[in-house]
Amino acid sequence: MADVARLAGVSTMTVSRALKKDGHVSRETRKRILEAVDELGYVLDQSAGSLSSRKTGFVAALVPSLNNSNFSETARGITETLEGTGLQLLLGYTDYSPDKEEQLIQSMLQRRPEGIILTGGAHTLSARRMLVNSAIPVIETWEIPEEPIDSVVGFSNSAVMRDMVKALAAKGYRKFGYIGGTSTRDTRGNMRKIGFLNAIKELDLEPGRLISFGVPPISIEQGAQAIVSMLERWPDTEAVLCVSDLSAFGALMECQRRNIRVPEDIAIAGFGDYEISAFCHPRISTVNVGCHDIGRLAAEKLLREIAGDEAGNDELILTPYKVLLREST
Repeated sequence: MADVARLAGVSTMTVSRALKKDGHVSRETRKRILEAVDELGYVLDQSAGSLSSRKTGFVAALVPSLNNSNFSETARGITETLEGTGLQLLLGYTDYSPDKEEQLIQSMLQRRPEGIILTGGAHTLSARRMLVNSAIPVIETWEIPEEPIDSVVGFSNSAVMRDMVKALAAKGYRKFGYIGGTSTRDTRGNMRKIGFLNAIKELDLEPGRLISFGVPPISIEQGAQAIVSMLERWPDTEAVLCVSDLSAFGALMECQRRNIRVPEDIAIAGFGDYEISAFCHPRISTVNVGCHDIGRLAAEKLLREIAGDEAGNDELILTPYKVLLREST
């Protein structure tokens, strides 16, 4: 607060009043203070008056969606690792929105968690400022950011999708299509598309056929609609890779409705190894990225940093993945 006061040219008491809903300061002064708050990435510590130890007994985690089994498995890995530590998990979901993530980060930091786990490494500038200045461990997961904030637990979505293309090319497929979302707000999905295109280029195959259908996350219904668009535009497509198993399942079911044989007429692959992909017919080729282990390893890293065993030790923990070729290819 003293830093904000110096930057804004006011007293700390004025800063305190400006940050309270019923604080009495002029509009111009409040504007100047809020600009200083934003520039410094300052978050009001609501617990400072009652907690001198600065130990709040909880950690925070943000995931894109609560009804996505991959992210629920990651959350389960975090929760199970925290059992018996005396720490509780405060969980929020961003709905794949950077702006909502920023709001949640601010809300959670106001409650002073002892550490925070994030999904992905793409954040708004304001969110990055708050995280960098939070003075708590920050663990980014599910992707390898170009500029990590602190430590990272994850894998390269681009590399994983590239490996899937190469595995199918080794089986003789040459004309590939890709089904993804219409926006880049799902940064992990966007990296999978980049990996797909890179693999097509590396293998000197025909240009990849891209169908963008719906705002992420892509649903089963949208996967079904997308495969129709794909085959209407490029009827000679041999293999279709989908951004997730759900969209792959939708594509598979639509092919069955239209008497298009999988994999005889077209091969279909997904991403994420959802339970549905292993029990439909034919079973869907996919990639298992160890969702539970990502949560477990992230929580273990967080606990070590909170304990001071690895304070300030930025680390990249690469998590393994496995391409699973099944009957759909």
